[in-house]
Amino acid sequence: MTKIKSLADLKKMKQELQSQVSLREKSDTPEGRVMVRVGMGTSGIASGAKQIMEFLIDEMDKRNVDAIVSQTGDMGYSYAEPTVEVTLPGQEPIVFGDVDQKKADDIIEKYIKNGELLDGIIPANYETIDKNKS
Repeated sequence: MTKIKSLADLKKMKQELQSQVSLREKSDTPEGRVMVRVGMGTSGIASGAKQIMEFLIDEMDKRNVDAIVSQTGDMGYSYAEPTVEVTLPGQEPIVFGDVDQKKADDIIEKYIKNGELLDGIIPANYETIDKNKS
């Protein structure tokens, strides 16, 4: 455990712990929040997904966007890594491919904040089992 040497150290530790608690509390009721998942499989990490995830976490916090940013495994889109899945409240998830820092910024400003669709959406090309029963 880190030694606390000053009041500033204590305040910093308190802030870090509060943000972790806040994330856990938010994740209990995700349906009303923006959910962002970054594909962190091997190919995603090799393509820069870790930096994209850090950027998204920092920028969402700076811009006061009520979102939960988390990592997920391989989404199956290795050709388009890094990939980011965004689910707006009450909507179907959308997966963006080839996400760099510029596109991550556009995802926040244009898609999450304003609902504008962007280039780079990976189309859903599958059908559910329930759809095939009829």
